[in-house]
Amino acid sequence: MNIYYSPENFINRELSWIEFNQRVLEEAQDTSNALFERLKFEAIVSSNLDEFFMIRVGSLCDQITAGFNKPDAAGLTPVCQMGNISIRVHKLVYDQLNCYNRSLKLALRKEKIFFLKPKELNEEQCQYIKEYYFKNIYPVITPMVVDTSSPFPLILNRSLNIGLLLQKGQAINEQVFATIQVPSVLERIIEVPYYNGKAFVFLEDIIKMNLSSLFNSHKIIASSCYRITRNADLTLDEEGAEDLLEAIEESLKQRKWGNVVRVELEIGMDERLLHILEEELEISKEQEYEINGPIDLTFLMKFTKKTGYNHLLYSHMKPQVLDEFFKTNSIFESISKNDILLHHPYDSFKPVIDLVKQAAADPNVLAIKQTLYRVSGNSPIIKALINAAEQGTQVTVLVELKARFDEKNNIIWAKSLEKAGCHVIYGLVGLKTHCKILIVVRKEDTGINRYVHLGTGNYNDVTAKLYTDLGLFTVNPYIASDASTIFNMLSGHSQPNDLHKLSLAPLNLRERFLYLISEETENARMGKKAKIIAKMNSLVDTEIITALYNASSAGVNINLIVRGICCLRPGIPGVSENISVRSIVGRFLEHSRIYYFYNNGNEAIYLSSADLMTRNLDRRVELLFPVEDKNAVFKIKQILDISLADTVKARILNTDGYYTRIDRRGKENVNSQKVFLNAAVEGDFNKQIKLNCNKERWIENGFEPKFASTI
Repeated sequence: MNIYYSPENFINRELSWIEFNQRVLEEAQDTSNALFERLKFEAIVSSNLDEFFMIRVGSLCDQITAGFNKPDAAGLTPVCQMGNISIRVHKLVYDQLNCYNRSLKLALRKEKIFFLKPKELNEEQCQYIKEYYFKNIYPVITPMVVDTSSPFPLILNRSLNIGLLLQKGQAINEQVFATIQVPSVLERIIEVPYYNGKAFVFLEDIIKMNLSSLFNSHKIIASSCYRITRNADLTLDEEGAEDLLEAIEESLKQRKWGNVVRVELEIGMDERLLHILEEELEISKEQEYEINGPIDLTFLMKFTKKTGYNHLLYSHMKPQVLDEFFKTNSIFESISKNDILLHHPYDSFKPVIDLVKQAAADPNVLAIKQTLYRVSGNSPIIKALINAAEQGTQVTVLVELKARFDEKNNIIWAKSLEKAGCHVIYGLVGLKTHCKILIVVRKEDTGINRYVHLGTGNYNDVTAKLYTDLGLFTVNPYIASDASTIFNMLSGHSQPNDLHKLSLAPLNLRERFLYLISEETENARMGKKAKIIAKMNSLVDTEIITALYNASSAGVNINLIVRGICCLRPGIPGVSENISVRSIVGRFLEHSRIYYFYNNGNEAIYLSSADLMTRNLDRRVELLFPVEDKNAVFKIKQILDISLADTVKARILNTDGYYTRIDRRGKENVNSQKVFLNAAVEGDFNKQIKLNCNKERWIENGFEPKFASTI
């Protein structure tokens, strides 16, 4: 076994993810951010935790139940991981609620926005609430009492509930449990009359104020809110499923009723009430999270959409449309002149949509082929594909039904596309198709041409405004040939022949990454300059990490920009002392995957749909594609340069697995996302970026010096 493959050299994946969510919380705590944007980050922390418990903690619970006790790469067994997770998440939740109670609520009050508790309401407001309750809430809610004739009900995943302890009749010892689901179909917060500003009351508080209307024959001893999170990591038996579409539809129903993995409890819950929940839900103390504030802060995301508060949001950004698309009459002509690189959300996603729209309306277009992983609820790309099929164009779409938490949406779109006459492929058995490919086959005077778009992010017009991603338009015949070969593999389940330019998981992507790293390692051992820069969402795969350790020990200088999970431990003497890891969390979700290799001066730059995770390399269909156009290469290097120079939103990963802010003493303040944003606003990317690039830093980052003269 490789000497670097040792538990102390790795960070546990789950604990690394918690550290990422801590960085998201820091954005909610940061008073330099706009107030409503801080509320959004607070909501994202809660939403992230929901998914973490449903999937990651749910999986660990399954492992423990099955008696699986094998340690992970960091040497932690599932039981040890659960113990560490409980400690760290309890601290995270405490910090989150502390931010809400001591900072955000006070800041909202300064803006004359008030979240009122029942004891703060005056007589007029109480009367308003009573009338509102009987008119709008009472008809919807259904109280459920547990007794000899009614068993404990199945509590819906992620639903907010009110638990009650009731005394039946006059017998003091005869107590029963009751529960009310707070209706998710109603607004979570209700505006009430207020003389100076806006005031809101929580729906659960309104219900609790009127409990006597539901239990007039019982004495209410205690009442408190609770919310459960269920295991949603339900393994799908694809091999045994005759119809993948039906199997996934059935698994979505099952997701509502997995075992309980977390319970959020209103602070101060009566011990007798708590004991009933513990017994009926089969939960342990470490799975309980006492909430000193509103349970489930995801409501804050919707709250930030209220009108009249634009001054509390980020200033509006209008993505730029590159000049290349204005110089010609058609998008086909623009792409045929040279490769075009888009940097979203700073560059508009509109050209991607336009390519599909123009292809749909062009009689010379013979075929459109596209992979879809996550699309928006009102996708213009789907509409254009449907229109193309209705016009008689041959349209083939691979819709990945196993895109987690987007399955339902993708099933709806898949059926719509089929109805319109598109040939729809429902992914591959055992593999998620995560690559991003769009091919337009067009008949022209010179023959058949293929226009290709490859990307690091989804074909989603909504997230393209929120995520940083890169997309490449090209007519490069080698890339076009490879793209067609890969699509034929997806539709025909065939094994692709040798590819010219593209690398494909699970076929050869792992081997390609290992080869590129080994080449830098060998160059360093020969005394040559060697450099790797990689930007991704997550770094988990132990074989890749071990290869990076080998490279570092050989003298390769490695800069990693990893937004989320990073299991690599930097700064270990003799192992990873030549590796630095930083994470950037800001206004936009860093989502692009860039892989740079110095390659003995013949710099090689690749973009990919894949993070360096085992699932991406072995269990998904992923693409790695080269960027060779000199303008596109220069643009990507500028992006890497500014990202590595970030001193505002970047955090540095220390050897102990924790992240710290960058010491700005003697350094200029660089907010990389703001630099890119200003470049988009000014409309001249190269000019603006050059103002923020630094010739010495450019060379220090390891980039080929010949380009530095252009800065």
